Amino acid sequence: MQDLKPNKGKPLVIEVEKEKYQRLPIPTRLIKPGDDMVKFVVKFAKKYIKPQDIIVFSEKATAVAQGRAYHVDSVKVSPLAKFLVRFVSKSDKGIGISSPQTFQLALEDCGVPRILLAAFCAAVTKPLGIKGVFYYVAGEKAALIDGAAEYVMPPYNKFVSKGPVCADELCREIADILDHEVQVGIVDINDYGGRLVGRSDRSLEKKLITEIMRDNPLGQSREMTPIGILRKIQILK
Repeated sequence: MQDLKPNKGKPLVIEVEKEKYQRLPIPTRLIKPGDDMVKFVVKFAKKYIKPQDIIVFSEKATAVAQGRAYHVDSVKVSPLAKFLVRFVSKSDKGIGISSPQTFQLALEDCGVPRILLAAFCAAVTKPLGIKGVFYYVAGEKAALIDGAAEYVMPPYNKFVSKGPVCADELCREIADILDHEVQVGIVDINDYGGRLVGRSDRSLEKKLITEIMRDNPLGQSREMTPIGILRKIQILK
């Protein structure tokens, strides 16, 4: 069995909360719309797992498999999206919903009334220096929308995406098949930070996983490693 190696520029081991963890990216093929993510993750991960491992896989890859990723040219942007996106602040932490295409996805996934309410609340609180109100009101669906980015593996560098559906259920199904007392999570990680989108059980701590993954060890380009293993290092005393 081939040993797993860290991606270039990413350390194999990271220390979080006085514990050390290996981050082992798993090479796969390019994921495609219609792929069964349960079978995909099980196929590539099962030969590497050990008891107590945490299996993580990409939120963007899951969105692609579920048919929730769209080429930017295929998104029909409504007049409302074109109008409201002009008031979205650009961020150095990613595109988010600051493009007409991603704002359109927010309208579709969150619903027009909720987005209008979020936009109103943000407009009222922004002059007061209060940030993040839009996403707080719009909810996680808005926060999970990804824009097109040149560093992403082609052809998906030209795609925008909604967050995955049934994320927790998907993780639980994979964990049940792999067994070995593993835990499973879907992660939305980039070079600016991230979040735990889905998890096989509530004992998988969101803060812990995002800290272990904070420097994006899976990569999102030609590494083609949308799945990874997080393994606590047992220190002999």
